[in-house]
Amino acid sequence: MTSTLPTWIASAVLALGLLAGCGEQKAPAFNAIDLTGANYAQDFALTDPSGQTRSLKDFKGKVVVVFFGFTQCPDVCPATMAELAEVKRQLGPDGDKLQGVFITVDPERDTPELLKAYMANFDPSFVALSTPLDKLSALAKDYKLYYKKVEGKTPGSYSMDHSAGSYIYDTQGRLRLYTRYGTGVPALTADVRTLLKQTS
Repeated sequence: MTSTLPTWIASAVLALGLLAGCGEQKAPAFNAIDLTGANYAQDFALTDPSGQTRSLKDFKGKVVVVFFGFTQCPDVCPATMAELAEVKRQLGPDGDKLQGVFITVDPERDTPELLKAYMANFDPSFVALSTPLDKLSALAKDYKLYYKKVEGKTPGSYSMDHSAGSYIYDTQGRLRLYTRYGTGVPALTADVRTLLKQTS
């Protein structure tokens, strides 16, 4: 009896360890900054080029990537949208489950026609949204977004400084990630795949 006791104890400890391991749910490893549970940037009510008010619930079932920029941006904005279009291609059959959303920080110049044409340069399924200039600061505050008008040499030739990251929502419309500019297509594709797997 005594000779089998250590074996019995070892087996019991092993079994308890396995059970404990089964109960643990490992948080997924993301390349982007995990914002799960954040109490800001929860939703928006903005106008698309056709005049319709759009919000996150319109894209339920898709991973939504929201980027703030402006159509006359020379580098960061087109590079970001081009990367997002490439992510959609990399996803293959799941590409239809990715929704790109571009929100302008320059509603003075970015007309509905211009925004629609700008999106067509990247992917026709991507949506450009805007808000009146007098409501832009409130939207920026809700998203903890930095933006500033930088006057140019001539009237109307101004530029816009702005935060260059993207907000990523899961298929239920919950804010999950913030990805910095320059993270790259492979990292973003991997994060989108992880979010899709969580809700598949």
